[in-house]
Amino acid sequence: MHDRWIDHAIWWHAYPLGFVGAERDALPPGSPVAHRLGRFGPWLDYLLELGCSGLALGPVFASETHGYDTVDHFRIDPRLGDDADFDALVEAARSRGVRLLLDGVFNHVGRSFARFRAAEQGDADARRWFRWEGDGPATFEGHGRLVSLDHDEPAVQEHVAAVMRHWLGRGADGWRLDAAYQVPTSFWRAVLPGVRAEFPDAWIAGEVIHGDYAAIVAESGMDSVTQYELWKAIWSAFNDRNLWELAHALERHSAMVESFAPLTFIGNHDVTRLASRLDRTDHIGHAVAVLMTVGGVPSVYAGDEQAFTGVKEEREFGDDAVRPPFPDTPAGLAPFGAPVQELHQRLIGMRRRHPWLVRARTTVEHLTDTTMAFRCRADPDGPGGELVTLLSVDDEPRRFPDELGGRTLEDVHGGTPDEALLLPPHSWRVLAP
Repeated sequence: MHDRWIDHAIWWHAYPLGFVGAERDALPPGSPVAHRLGRFGPWLDYLLELGCSGLALGPVFASETHGYDTVDHFRIDPRLGDDADFDALVEAARSRGVRLLLDGVFNHVGRSFARFRAAEQGDADARRWFRWEGDGPATFEGHGRLVSLDHDEPAVQEHVAAVMRHWLGRGADGWRLDAAYQVPTSFWRAVLPGVRAEFPDAWIAGEVIHGDYAAIVAESGMDSVTQYELWKAIWSAFNDRNLWELAHALERHSAMVESFAPLTFIGNHDVTRLASRLDRTDHIGHAVAVLMTVGGVPSVYAGDEQAFTGVKEEREFGDDAVRPPFPDTPAGLAPFGAPVQELHQRLIGMRRRHPWLVRARTTVEHLTDTTMAFRCRADPDGPGGELVTLLSVDDEPRRFPDELGGRTLEDVHGGTPDEALLLPPHSWRVLAP
C-alpha cells in the first residue's frame, strides 16, 4: 500500500479559542485584532517533544461565539488574529515538520453569516443556501444560533470547496469536517474530488458518531472518520470492569482498518476529560496503551497528556471546563502532570518506532471480565510487525497464558523478562514477540 505522510501522523489536538483564553463572544465591530495565534508557537516544540507530529486545530474562522457558529469561512477570527498570524503559524509548523489540520464547520453557520442575513431579508438566491422548516430556518440539533445549510444547493457545494482549497493553499495539510454525520455523503462526494485534484496529499477526516463508518468513508470519499465507538468502549470497559465490551469494539475496529485508518482518540473538545471520565486515574495508562497499539491515526487532546480534569455539562457553555486556557508556554504547566506526560512520551515513542501500526489488524487472544490480551499484526500487504498488549483491571496480580510470551517493551511497573506475563493489579504491558 502507498505510504503517505498521514501513515506517520500523531495529532495533538487543541481548541484555539479556549487555548488562548479568548473572549466568549465575537469582538465588537471596529475592535483591534487580538493577535493570539502566535501563542501556539512555543507549543510546537512541546508537541514534538511529546512525540506528536501534527497540530489539529479546532475552529479558527470568524464566528459569533464558540467557533462553530461561523460567520466568515475566509477570515481568521479576530479574537485569534488575522491572515498574517495564520501564515506565521504555518511557517513555524513547517520549519519543524509539523502538519496542520483545520476544523471545517460546513453543516451549519451562525446567524450573522452574510448569506443568511441576505436570506432573512428576502434574497431568493440566498434562501437556497439554507434548509427551511415553515417560516424559519432548520437548525443544528435544536441549537437556534446554528442555521443548517442546504447541501443539495450547488452554490453551497461550490462555497465549501472554495473554502477548503483556499486554506489548503495557505498551508493547511488537511481538514476535520465537523458534524459530517449530519451532511449527506453525496455532498462530500460532490465537493471532495475537486479539492483533491488540486491538493492530492490533503487528508480529510469527518466527525462521525454513529453508523457504518466504513460505508460512510466509501460513499463520501473522505479518508477517515472519528472512532467514537472505540473511545466509548475504552473508558466504559475499564470503569465497569467489563473488558468484553472493549473486545467487541476492537473486533469491529480491526474490520474497519481493512478499508481505512480511523481517527482514534481518548479525548477531544466535546467530551469529558479522560482523567475525569475514568473512575480510577491509574487506568489512564491502559487507555493510552490501547490508543497507541491499535490501527488508526491517533489524536491526543491537549491537556490529557497532563492529566487535566474537566467535566462536560449539557447546558449552554457546558464545554468550558474541557476547553480551558493554557499557559503562555509549556514552562507554565503544573508539575502534577509530569508522570502522565512521561507515560504519553514513552507510548507515543513506541508507536513511532512501529509505524506499521497505522493499519494493524487486532485479534483478542485472552479475555476475562478483568483481563485482556490483544495482538496487533501488520497489514499483510505492508511492512511486518507484531505487538501484544496486556491489560488488567483486576484487584489481584494476574498471570497471562504462556503462548502470549514475549519481551516487555513498555509498562509502568517494569519487571524482568520471565515476569512479562505476570501483571500487578490494575496494570498494563506491551510485549514484542
